Amino acid sequence: MRDLLPPAVAVAVAGPSDWTGELLPAERACLSDRAVQSRRRDFTAGRVCARRAMAALGVPPVAVPSAADRSPVWPAGVVGAITHTAGYCAAVAARADEIRSVGIDAEGHRELNAGVRRLVCLPEEEDRCARLPAGTSWPAVVFSVKETVYKVWHPLVGTWLDFHDALVELDPDAGTFTARIAPARRDAAPVPDPPALVTGRFSIDEALVRTAAVLLPR
Repeated sequence: MRDLLPPAVAVAVAGPSDWTGELLPAERACLSDRAVQSRRRDFTAGRVCARRAMAALGVPPVAVPSAADRSPVWPAGVVGAITHTAGYCAAVAARADEIRSVGIDAEGHRELNAGVRRLVCLPEEEDRCARLPAGTSWPAVVFSVKETVYKVWHPLVGTWLDFHDALVELDPDAGTFTARIAPARRDAAPVPDPPALVTGRFSIDEALVRTAAVLLPR
């Protein structure tokens, strides 16, 4: 993720030992007794990475518990995001006076079936993806972008953002994206001046699609 974000954002990517690292009590309390092993490993790696990213900012080790919707709860003065997919986990953190909001996402680089594409992509996005260079699952990139956009949006606005609430345009040459939030969703936001536009970067290899975006302070 380091290559996708500005220097003000600290980045930590999970190593082999992070998936079985130590959780703080407030974090352990967020895991149900019925949580499966994969959920425990993903949650643990995310929190270990989150504390390492905050340490790079000079923030002492504090818990990053989960809200009721499973989103991470960062300490006052810090913004951040966590992502995990099969075999990969990363967390980012920044000081709230330097970065207004940050989002990251990682997904397996794979083709999406027609049903998933309809769920994720607007018709305009499907048309644009069909015209982009072959050899990349562009709908998977759109999927990852929309996950990142949601992680930017939710901490600021506090509401859900559906896949069809953002219109994404990809620039494969520059490795950048632009996501425009639907006017109806912005008008319904319970806070003033919700984000209308989120821009960011993406990277693709054989295994992973990675996306990231930040909003700067007003």
